[in-house]
Amino acid sequence: MSRRSNPAIHRVRGTGSIRRGVLTPQAATQIDSMHLLMSPRFVFPFDYNHPRPPRELSSTLGGKGANLAEMTSVLNLPVPPGFTISTEACSGALHGAWPDGLREEIERGLAALEQRVGRTLGDPNDPMLVSVRSGASSSMPGMLDSILNLGLNPASVKGLARQTGDERFALDSYRRFVSMYARVVLGISGDLFDTALASQMTASAVVDPSGLTSEQLQLVLGQSLAAVRDTTGSSFPENPMDQLEGAIDAVFRSWMSPRAMAYREREGIDHGLGTAVNVQLMVFGNRDERSATGVGFTRNPSTGEQTPFGDVLFNAQGEDVVGGVRKTLPLSELGHRLPQVYAELLEIFHRLELHYRDMCDTEFTVEQGALWMLQTRSGKRTGRAALRIAVEMASDPAIGLTRDEAVSRVTDEHLEQVLRPQTGQQASSTIATGLGASPGIAVGRVYFSADAAVEAVNRGEVVILVRPETSPEDVHGMSAAEGVLTVRGGLASHAAVIARSWGVPAVVGVEALELGTHSFTVGEIDVAEGDVISIDGTTGGVSLGTTEVMAADRPEELDTILAWKQELQPAVIR
Repeated sequence: MSRRSNPAIHRVRGTGSIRRGVLTPQAATQIDSMHLLMSPRFVFPFDYNHPRPPRELSSTLGGKGANLAEMTSVLNLPVPPGFTISTEACSGALHGAWPDGLREEIERGLAALEQRVGRTLGDPNDPMLVSVRSGASSSMPGMLDSILNLGLNPASVKGLARQTGDERFALDSYRRFVSMYARVVLGISGDLFDTALASQMTASAVVDPSGLTSEQLQLVLGQSLAAVRDTTGSSFPENPMDQLEGAIDAVFRSWMSPRAMAYREREGIDHGLGTAVNVQLMVFGNRDERSATGVGFTRNPSTGEQTPFGDVLFNAQGEDVVGGVRKTLPLSELGHRLPQVYAELLEIFHRLELHYRDMCDTEFTVEQGALWMLQTRSGKRTGRAALRIAVEMASDPAIGLTRDEAVSRVTDEHLEQVLRPQTGQQASSTIATGLGASPGIAVGRVYFSADAAVEAVNRGEVVILVRPETSPEDVHGMSAAEGVLTVRGGLASHAAVIARSWGVPAVVGVEALELGTHSFTVGEIDVAEGDVISIDGTTGGVSLGTTEVMAADRPEELDTILAWKQELQPAVIR
């Protein structure tokens, strides 16, 4: 929670550490001792005293949990406290039942977190809320499930409103929680909740949910809770511990979802690894206009240029950025609106690069002017960016990659990307322009669902997948497609991140497109399913028909990497 509204936990400026405001020093010491004495089999607080650096424990803590622990205990960055449930627990849960003792360990971990922040999960007077997020050992962006704002019910939402003095914020958080929990845990179609929200926005003449009043949010909530009752025959769960167990189990189960399995097949990730689960104190980017949420890369993942890159939304939560539901702003906008926060974020970017010796992908939240880091990992990048980053980091004495390390950062797929034809003549038939999210030219027949795209590819067609915005459920279609085109979303949206990592040309945020079920229109131009279009993932252009495709310029870093590779492995290069 924010420093203003939660005296039990706030950041110490200049250190990023957590100060226990309502706890006595003796109580704080007892809590830290509890962490060490617990010796958990499955549950590890972020500040647990591991025998090795946490970043080396991703096989147990998952990538997200390992890096949360690293940022907390090694880098001393501003990270909301929480605990990680290990991948071993997931492996047991997927075999039919939670491992013996897991519930008890979760209860102890939760009790320690509650003591630390001076709040209780779902307390009707002053509730602590948590997020429940996945975290596989290998990065699988967006493929596994997460739940935000857990702990809300009809009583605690009133307590949150009283505690923050902001009824609208409390209702918006509850609305988000009901929708997300119902989709992920209860398996209810998200269309029911999207329709309720969209109908109220239309009736209220607002362009996004932040424009809805408390009274209008109450109507959306009523429809959402009724949808749960009508679909399941039961009321939405109100007990916070039931909510928590349901969320943890759903995250475990998401490991075997079709989208996650399709992604692992594409990436060559072992299906037997399982995911960790991270339970973390909620901080809120949807408090007010001095609050925000964003995704930031320490360098440009398309070009490798050493400039910060990413998307930010004000008065929003994380799913708004990656889901493409709201139009994002470039990361630099944070510098215009909250310059001190932006300066702090850039300093953290610098520290992360020096520590991890790699380009990092981060998620962050700003709550009423206070910056909190929610994740870091090695950033997905294009082949051209991989070459530039590897060479520049090997030449930078502050980072000092060895040539062997630099060569290992450039995969065969990266090399294939930079040698693939990626540029073309500017088409005279350009009909719309969006954001160039993943470089390259793609020419193909348009299809409007992932399933239709896969079926067309199986018939031998070359396909452009066109979506309002992509979601993890579209991953099999994205893998099959030659290119991806979306109406909504920014440069850190799901479509952009996945397409960029796979070297698939992508154009996002083409707002001029009006999508139908089997066609789209731009002005007076109609494009039907099966028609041929071209997209340019560098310029963001969308054209009718084919575009001449030519070989891309050979980046000078390619020759450097090949020369280093030959020095290191002379028998491999002929």
